[in-house]
Amino acid sequence: MLSPPPLTVYALVLAGGQSSRMGQDKALIPYQNIPLLQRVLKVAESCCSQVYILTPWPERYQELCSSNIQFLGEKTPGQGSLVALVEGLDQLAQFSLPDWVLLLACDLPYLQEDIIKAWIKDLENLEPNILAVVPKSEKYWQPLCAFYRPHIIPYLQQYLGQNRRSFQGLLEQVEVKPLAINSRVDQMLFNCNTPEDLENLED
Repeated sequence: MLSPPPLTVYALVLAGGQSSRMGQDKALIPYQNIPLLQRVLKVAESCCSQVYILTPWPERYQELCSSNIQFLGEKTPGQGSLVALVEGLDQLAQFSLPDWVLLLACDLPYLQEDIIKAWIKDLENLEPNILAVVPKSEKYWQPLCAFYRPHIIPYLQQYLGQNRRSFQGLLEQVEVKPLAINSRVDQMLFNCNTPEDLENLED
């Protein structure tokens, strides 16, 4: 009996935020002399068969990327990460859709390859009704380091059609497998939104 083909997982990195609380483009801020976006891309490339960046400013980040990384143009920047996910999935549908998309913020300085790879391995055992795999703390989902099946698109569109933009609300309405957050995962999910966050980064 033939074994099923391995899952295909693409990474979609969001780099279209206004960084208003930071006061400068978060993606370009260096941590240990490496821009935050570049750190995220390195992990994404090591874990996923294809990496895409969704941004309205591809020329701003071109020098940070290997030749294998592709850009998707963000048409409605400033509408939030849920709208960005829909845009990204819609554009991927014009090429070839993977089994799963790993959605990543561009400002995750502690992103860990081994944790992401372990999560990807566990995707193989999921029932087809599971539309998302998302870390969850006691109170909140962490949707910007999480996995989404492309056929979640109709649910996203229906949700946005209700003029709703909250990932937290969406993830209470679809079938989601929560990922437990231990101390390592908790650190990995730390993202940089403010100058104070930068000051708190460990050397």
